[in-house]
Amino acid sequence: MNDEMRQERGEDRARPPRVLLAAAECAPLSKTGGLADVIGALPKSLKRLGVDCRVITPFHHVVKQAYASRTEHLFQFYVDLGWRHEYVGIEKLELDGIVYYLVDNERYYGHRIYSGGEEEGEQYAFFSRAVLECLPGLDFCPDILHCNDWHTAMIPMLMKVQYAGEVQGKPKSLLSIHNILFQGKQHPAFVKDVFGLDDEWFTDEWLMQDGCADYLKAGCLFADRINTVSPGYAAEIRTPEYGEGLDDILNARADVLSGILNGIDHEVFNPADDAFLPVCYDSLHREGKTACKEALQQRMGLEVRPDVPIFAMVTRMTEQKGFELIQCMLDDFMLSEDVQFMLVGSGDERFENFMRAAEGRYRGRLCAYLGYNEEAAHLTYAGSDFFLMPSRFEPCGLGQMIAMRYGSIPVVRATGGLKDTVKAYDPFTGTGNGFLFEDFDAWQMRDAIRQAISAYRNRALMARLIGNAMREDFGFEHTAKAYLRLYLRML
Repeated sequence: MNDEMRQERGEDRARPPRVLLAAAECAPLSKTGGLADVIGALPKSLKRLGVDCRVITPFHHVVKQAYASRTEHLFQFYVDLGWRHEYVGIEKLELDGIVYYLVDNERYYGHRIYSGGEEEGEQYAFFSRAVLECLPGLDFCPDILHCNDWHTAMIPMLMKVQYAGEVQGKPKSLLSIHNILFQGKQHPAFVKDVFGLDDEWFTDEWLMQDGCADYLKAGCLFADRINTVSPGYAAEIRTPEYGEGLDDILNARADVLSGILNGIDHEVFNPADDAFLPVCYDSLHREGKTACKEALQQRMGLEVRPDVPIFAMVTRMTEQKGFELIQCMLDDFMLSEDVQFMLVGSGDERFENFMRAAEGRYRGRLCAYLGYNEEAAHLTYAGSDFFLMPSRFEPCGLGQMIAMRYGSIPVVRATGGLKDTVKAYDPFTGTGNGFLFEDFDAWQMRDAIRQAISAYRNRALMARLIGNAMREDFGFEHTAKAYLRLYLRML
């Protein structure tokens, strides 16, 4: 920990803070989305700053399959969830210098990471209780318990309501909101039962939201600090348009709310040393990007044409990600422009069906790779010319950062973390790294795409854009330093 950070704390601490990250998923152990990438990258970057940051996460079936032989059994106990008396095993795994504590229970984690509905509410009620009950037995005493999203958002409340004065009540609590849309709303009788909470908490003043008991609302009320994953999103969630009913609480607690921009792991996403690419390249030597474009076209059944721009998406296919806009303008786009379109993703059935049909109409010009494959994703980042993110809202977004790292120019809606990271290209000054549109509107998106196509036809301009994008530094080191400053302010 450097002198600047010690001064911010106001004293010369003998050691940096000890942090326990609690999350439903964590790369490389388990992953369904961006949350896992953040929980995977943050401890590594904090470690380089001298912080002892460890992770506690469920011992999911996928984790067992890959890592069971490398884990150490620490201890076991039972917890009560209403009438349920459930086994908890605490396993320890050390991987690449990071310590992971794995919460084992076959009933809850022997199948899917997220079970859906009330079953999912019980999965993570169990996890929250297990995290707190295991603290006295761990070989680690955290100063800060860093909770993430609704799955762990009940922990700060339980610490203050049920564990005050005990070991579990001593750490400070931080809640990071990665997506406020998902709040873990459950029937109040269920939540009362599994957590053993009194009736007094089930009012609109406390847990109730839209007739449900709301896990995330509890975290927003009781966490010592609240953070979200970009400054832009921190401002947006304080408005009725983006706050999903929690904007009043977040405005009332604005003094403890902050936004720290996520980063990307430069070891994982590095075009100069990426095993998934046929040819590697960097910002000064970009010839390999041309080879990657040809490889992408060949492997995905697109016409091999170096002169045509490829627009790409690597995404979940949901309304949040702007697929309504894609539906609205795709045919006009494909019929009126000489372009190619590459999609890697999965999601809502109606959007998947739409993309399957579109691939049939525009075979050779459009590929819909439905599902997720790491190699396909990396090759798409490297081989595409433009990366499309027309999100309705975007807490942070990692795709645009990864795309820029690989020299694919983002075309995005100006919302949340997208407007924090993508700056409109200015042909007069030569600054900027992408193209933006303001409103959630298909024709505004269409105009931004036309600007991108025009830029593509100007070789010098395109080269400058790619250079600007590839020189951006969205490494997690900056994110980790911001989190360390936040941790120090909490102590």
